[in-house]
Amino acid sequence: MARYTQPRKTWQYTNDFKVKAVRLSYQEGIQVKQVAEGLDIHPFMLSRWRMEYRDGKLQEDGRKRVRVDKEKTTINLQDLSEIDRLKRDNERLRKENDLLKKWQRYLAEQHQNDLDSSKDTGKSE
Repeated sequence: MARYTQPRKTWQYTNDFKVKAVRLSYQEGIQVKQVAEGLDIHPFMLSRWRMEYRDGKLQEDGRKRVRVDKEKTTINLQDLSEIDRLKRDNERLRKENDLLKKWQRYLAEQHQNDLDSSKDTGKSE
């Protein structure tokens, strides 16, 4: 088995990087493994950073730590109500648009019928 002649390289990450990685991992629908792969770090390291962040040992440089869980639920509740409202508005606007398209087709058919009937009356004279 080969031996290392030099010590292994140990990467050191800034606290800002660690906090950003932790916050990214707390986003809904994203797993720790996905964040770790994206940042090219081991998932266990990211899990350890998350634990340190929860315990208050890991903080951004120059900022007070904010509890992620409270911030996340507050934002999500507001976002969900806004998303629900936007979905309802979107559905209403789709129905209005469909109705207007039907009305436009109806008017075009009526106009075409009027043109056809005026051609027919013009020929019979």
